[in-house]
Amino acid sequence: MAKEMYSCIFHGRRSLDLQKWRSFFQKRSAFSNSFSSVASAAHLSPRDGRKGKNFTVSYLVDSLGLTTKVAESISRKVSFEDKCNPDSVLSLLRSHEFTDSQISNIIKMYPLLLISDAEKSLGPKLQFLQSRGASSSELTQVVSKVPKILGKREGKSISRYYDFIKVIIEADKSSSKYEKLCHSLPEVSRQDNKIRNVLVLRELGVPQRLLFSLLISDSGPVCGKEKFEESLKKVVEMGFDPTTSKFVKALHVFYQMSEKTIEEKLDVYKRLGFSVEDVWVIFKKWPCSLKFSEEKITQTIETLKMCGLNENEVLQVLKKYPQFIRISEQKILSLIETFLGVGFSRDECVMIVKGFPMCFGLSAETVKKKTEFLVKKMNWPLKSVVSNPAGLGYSLQKRIVPRCNVIKALMSKGSLGCELPSVASVLACTDQTFLNRYVVKHDDKLLVLKLMTWLSSPSIRLHRSEGL
Repeated sequence: MAKEMYSCIFHGRRSLDLQKWRSFFQKRSAFSNSFSSVASAAHLSPRDGRKGKNFTVSYLVDSLGLTTKVAESISRKVSFEDKCNPDSVLSLLRSHEFTDSQISNIIKMYPLLLISDAEKSLGPKLQFLQSRGASSSELTQVVSKVPKILGKREGKSISRYYDFIKVIIEADKSSSKYEKLCHSLPEVSRQDNKIRNVLVLRELGVPQRLLFSLLISDSGPVCGKEKFEESLKKVVEMGFDPTTSKFVKALHVFYQMSEKTIEEKLDVYKRLGFSVEDVWVIFKKWPCSLKFSEEKITQTIETLKMCGLNENEVLQVLKKYPQFIRISEQKILSLIETFLGVGFSRDECVMIVKGFPMCFGLSAETVKKKTEFLVKKMNWPLKSVVSNPAGLGYSLQKRIVPRCNVIKALMSKGSLGCELPSVASVLACTDQTFLNRYVVKHDDKLLVLKLMTWLSSPSIRLHRSEGL
């Protein structure tokens, strides 16, 4: 019965069981939907929101040369419906000799700059820094490294941060300068603690990009003294690599949580079936795992069980990919519904989740496009996708389509016989293995050249045998 409930027909028709699943899903989300409808009434209509987002994306692509994907990501953080303000910000930066490349990087790191007041806020701050003797090259270098500095208040605050960022950039050229800097700082204020702690982290090997975010932050693990030292000791003893963001994330967690809170979090995981060793292995993979409540962790586990995984399978998935703890119930159920909608059975959904847990990071549209391409365009059966679910994680334009172009071309010439190669042999291998297996081994140099063209042209549609 359970298997039937999760099944649906692939070619267009919705089954009664899928309708039951949707009904169940809608009931689970009824409260949140009613709440969100009330909340949305107080804001812009969806049409207005889409208009602003679409304009923002077009502007970023046209004015800064950003890719559509990057522009869409930025549009989720900042949105505008006319070019007046962003134009004035870009003009101001160019007037201070920032290059187009620097401006693009600045906006990618700090998109809120586009809606700042160029005349009343940004301009005076840049002028203030120049009045203190900053050369154009020095100013553009520092602001390009840490654009959030322009979000600081004009005066002593922005001046102090600017000087310290400049010191770090210079000290990077000579590591011996760090020790001198550490010993020269007085133990006076919270800000001095922050600077001292950032220097300690730099000596350990934490890179500039992570240091600057800590420095500019108004709260965080570098603000204290004793607590910072205790937290840093724990992170170092656990073996975190200081050159990675995990090191800083772990530092945040230990700094924010008391020993008592950490013990309580360990108890939560133990009650749910994890060992203490499991918890720390998970923490090493994803430090944020200790920040979630028992309710949220339990909800994720129960939702995965509802999708067909048994308790041991759920624990294995979360130990391997602990980031899934943060995925909402709605996201999980929606993805399962998508799998059912394109023809997978309930048991096949479970196999996909177990074989490729990262599937929960995919959008419904992505799953549909890739599945339909592999099944309808390439004629691989659904069971081939189930056996190789990681194929759903590959880029459609950069990997799947180009490689399938090559396979279709070879099939049309009879070079591969009448049997289509497996999904794994085509998609799972490295680029070099694929070249050796399907491209460069042919004696026909013209054929090899054409295959290389198909492989390097993701924008070309799937080959249908013309021209070969």
